[in-house]
Amino acid sequence: MTALTKHPEARLIRLQLRQNLVLKEMTPAQWSELEPMLEVTDYAKGAPLENQGDESMQQYFILDGILKRVVSSPAGKEMILRFAAETEIDTSYAAWRLKTPMPYSIRAVTRVRSARLSMEEWAGFLDRHTGIKNRFEFEVMKLMSEVMAHTITLHLLDAPGRVARFKRKHAELVERLPKKELASYLNLSPETLSRLKRRGKINLG
Repeated sequence: MTALTKHPEARLIRLQLRQNLVLKEMTPAQWSELEPMLEVTDYAKGAPLENQGDESMQQYFILDGILKRVVSSPAGKEMILRFAAETEIDTSYAAWRLKTPMPYSIRAVTRVRSARLSMEEWAGFLDRHTGIKNRFEFEVMKLMSEVMAHTITLHLLDAPGRVARFKRKHAELVERLPKKELASYLNLSPETLSRLKRRGKINLG
């Protein structure tokens, strides 16, 4: 974990941050205010960024790699709620505002680099910049809608239909995701996914 202002690749990271969906329209003055709060962290494949039940929460801006949101049952069964990659965010903003523990975990699917800051700092920054707050909260609502649509999809579509929908919505991730992760997200076994592909029922190319 290294402060952005002291990171040896700070110039590249600044360029990446300026492509982020939430941050890309910020003014130079707003960047000057935000950058000293940001820390850059590299995570190994499979590493946890946040754990379900945590009360200390962070805001993440993804620079490289893919993250997943995962919810676990008391029995240990897991469900992947969403994936997020470069230019996107992951956040515990809703839980922080509601003063409830994290309802899901955030983990690295691949090697990941993110810029992050505490939720307290991020919420304070948003309160000082209404335009950014509105754009951010709109993205959070989209994420919640995406998770709800995914959950409904698992109940309403058969396996080929789930794969087709994922390809339509997330074509850029199909070849990047490990097939085990994709199968889990679609509530399929890796063997079922491979069998459907062999039989020509689905196309992952």
